[in-house]
Amino acid sequence: MSTAEIVFLTLVIALILLVVGNVVFSIVAERRNPPIGIFVECDGVRLHYVDRGSPADPCVVLFHGNGSMIQDFTVSGLVDRLARNNRVVCFDRPGFGYSQRPRSRIWTATAQANLFVKALHQLGVRDPVIMGHSWGTLVAIAIAFQKDYQIRGLVLASGYYFPKWRWDVLIMSGPAIPLLGDLLRYTIAPIISWAILPGAFRKLFAPRPVPERFKNAFPSSLTLRPKQLRAAAEESALLVLTAAQFQLRYQSIRCPVSIFHGTGDQIIESEQAERLHGALSRSELHLVEDAGHMVTYADVPAISDATSTTRQT
Repeated sequence: MSTAEIVFLTLVIALILLVVGNVVFSIVAERRNPPIGIFVECDGVRLHYVDRGSPADPCVVLFHGNGSMIQDFTVSGLVDRLARNNRVVCFDRPGFGYSQRPRSRIWTATAQANLFVKALHQLGVRDPVIMGHSWGTLVAIAIAFQKDYQIRGLVLASGYYFPKWRWDVLIMSGPAIPLLGDLLRYTIAPIISWAILPGAFRKLFAPRPVPERFKNAFPSSLTLRPKQLRAAAEESALLVLTAAQFQLRYQSIRCPVSIFHGTGDQIIESEQAERLHGALSRSELHLVEDAGHMVTYADVPAISDATSTTRQT
């Protein structure tokens, strides 16, 4: 056997071992972190969600950011606090947590909004306040654009609303590339993601430290599964384009909007929130001092209270 053949065979064996290892890792991660909610089948997509509080109370619907899942809101305490006086419905968005993300569709914010409006109809949710964090703000806004589904208000936290060059989008979009992305996601992408995860968490929470409750309770291993890495990469690739498409439509939003953003956000600059506030006819801007991208952990009471204020405006 020639040297080239030995190198090729070694490479093939290494790739096979990586694929098997990542599949096993995903199975173990899911066994250790089973679904915390229930499921609904909607438009051919199985969605995982939690439904807390009294069905008789006004409803708040929560959408997490890119790469995250329901536990982002449960660990922060936001779900429990809101559930005192609201029905709270919180979804794993397509491809994250335990919700499916069929490859037959391009899961833009508008496509997700269409899906969730149908799901909300199935769950009997009427006139909710929609709260979104980070990429989830785009889904919340896309629901507000829909004329056939009425909402009482929006609460937007740490959102990206206007197109601006982002080099990190190119880097993070790699696993979304067909075929090549599949190879990356089942071989080296989970390993690289695992290595940079602690630093990524520190940057998300900076300038504040990562909360102990997040370190102990957030199921980080689920974020490293190949299928979730695909969803995260696809949303990274869609980020700037979505903001470019939405920016001319913000003035059509007529419901009250509460905008939250950390002044120390190292992921998305607070200027984005200030510009959106200026573009909307009915909005309140809350810049949280000494808070980063995870502003939902920095001021849970204020964000919770804003849903009630927004609902009554």
